[in-house]
Amino acid sequence: MNIKPQLFGKTLNELREIVSQLELPVYTAVQIADWIYQKEVVSFSEMTNISLNNRKKLEANFDLGLIAPSKVQISADGTKKYLFEVARFKYIEAAYIPEETRNTLCVSSQVGCKMGCLFCMTGKQGFQSNLTAGQILNQIRSIPERKSLSNIVYMGMGEPFDNMDEVMKSLEILTSDWGYGWSPKRITVSTIGIVPAIKRFISDSQCHLAISLHSPFEEERKKLMPIENVFSLNEVLTTLRGFDLNRQRRISFEYIMFKDLNDTQRHVNELARILNGIRCRINLIRFHPIPNTTLRGLDERTIEKFMIALNKKGIRTTIRASRGQDIWAACGLLSTKELVNKTQDN
Repeated sequence: MNIKPQLFGKTLNELREIVSQLELPVYTAVQIADWIYQKEVVSFSEMTNISLNNRKKLEANFDLGLIAPSKVQISADGTKKYLFEVARFKYIEAAYIPEETRNTLCVSSQVGCKMGCLFCMTGKQGFQSNLTAGQILNQIRSIPERKSLSNIVYMGMGEPFDNMDEVMKSLEILTSDWGYGWSPKRITVSTIGIVPAIKRFISDSQCHLAISLHSPFEEERKKLMPIENVFSLNEVLTTLRGFDLNRQRRISFEYIMFKDLNDTQRHVNELARILNGIRCRINLIRFHPIPNTTLRGLDERTIEKFMIALNKKGIRTTIRASRGQDIWAACGLLSTKELVNKTQDN
């Protein structure tokens, strides 16, 4: 079966190349971008300011590439987990998180992940493939709540900076006038700390950056996150200090709290020391156990005490609200379940 390439997820420059190859008028590229990103058409026939003959050319060579979610689970708290089948036995998740003042969508950037973080269910799937820019953006485009979204976070399945080219293309489409026209201040991309990609991201994008931290101590972090053996936290922080970040650019550190591992005053003191001089905030995250791990979560009182101690040190610290625990909302749980079920059925 001949699978046609997808138009959705192409940048304006890529659309210009396509238009040139098909010998269409130069301005057709802008028209296509307007139709697929701003007017959200679902067929070539709707592109009415493009001639019928040229629409036929486009349809003969390309698919739009939109995919509806295959499943949705709805939590008692309003959180929704959408499951997408991007290829046979390849599943990704996007989580819609409604709140009083914002509606956030958490999107995936890879099928599985190769980083092997001890606390992450996605990593237990292993790495299967990178998502294209179109597959990343499809998670936004194909949910019914898309018009009500106020924020997008790249914190779903996969390591965004391990799929740098496609992630950057998706950000370009999201924030460009010819694309979705989003403010970069409404978008946050999370990474475990791939230094060359951090440099490119800060230089080429104005979106917010989140760093997975989880321990200020090298040996502890190595046990949790193998990336520490390749790019140390010290190297990450040195890289951040090398950029003159404007006050509109936010850096946050994600800190999952584990019982008897990273929850002491010693950790508070070391966090204050290593983050001194970096304008940032820390998001404390409750750990909800995943299968086959010895890691344990903490009680609310201990997390709150940790937050208060960090704030006293002058580090703005908040606790991220837990959402959707009744629908397997943590990254990788739903897709792993679906993958296991489908492979067993076959």
